[in-house]
Amino acid sequence: MIKTYTIEVDCAACALKCQEAIKKVQGVVDCNINFMTQKMSLDAENPDALMKKVLKAARKVEPDFLIVE
Repeated sequence: MIKTYTIEVDCAACALKCQEAIKKVQGVVDCNINFMTQKMSLDAENPDALMKKVLKAARKVEPDFLIVE
């Protein structure tokens, strides 16, 4: 299941690093972050259940990374 989230990330390089970190989270099939639109598409069986792990992985790379509810 693919779900799209609004995010806040400071630069394109940080967005790419966060994307790669999120792809390594167990349960995530794929992740695509678009810096220009500040959107993240997350492909996982249950994306909402993985949000804490996804946010933790992204914040290891970029402490200012936010997922807007």
